[in-house]
Amino acid sequence: MLQNPIQLRLEKFQPWQQITFMACLCERMYPNYAAFCQHTQFGSERVYRDILDAVWETLTVKTAKVNFERQLEKLEELIPVAEEYEFYGVFPAIDACEALADLLHGLLDREDMLDAVLKVSAVSVNTVAQLEEAQGADGITNENQKLNEAVCAEWDVQWAIFRPLREAKERDIELIKDLKEELRQENLSNIGLSV
Repeated sequence: MLQNPIQLRLEKFQPWQQITFMACLCERMYPNYAAFCQHTQFGSERVYRDILDAVWETLTVKTAKVNFERQLEKLEELIPVAEEYEFYGVFPAIDACEALADLLHGLLDREDMLDAVLKVSAVSVNTVAQLEEAQGADGITNENQKLNEAVCAEWDVQWAIFRPLREAKERDIELIKDLKEELRQENLSNIGLSV
């Protein structure tokens, strides 16, 4: 697992900050899943989008009631099987599902929230590292990761999401909405795909 000082700092976040951070990273991985669905006619990116929207809703609407167990069941039906495709896009799509599953597990069991946020951070950077390696880069390790531009760019984005969350003293619904909108409008995944 690639490491970065951000991981230690995420431990100090309140649950709402951790959930928002994870939702942001899932938002950035969504185009990877959507692109895979469009390329293969597999599953439905709409369901992924709906599950993620339900998470955003719980962050911004006090009265929102979401059955996360049911969402997790729906998500499990969306995960492609790598062996069934010769198309590289299956791997970033699986990673996007894994990240959203980790987020839902964190919401179901708040004791696991820290574990979940660290996993989502790691999944996002590993998607980038694996693509780089698939395109011919040397194996990416903690020792050499700073030499890889794409991996550095991914950590930079994670820091860019982290900083405004850290500044917020209490749950800031406008900030949460702004982060979501900014990522949706940018419509660029962690590996540069857009839908």
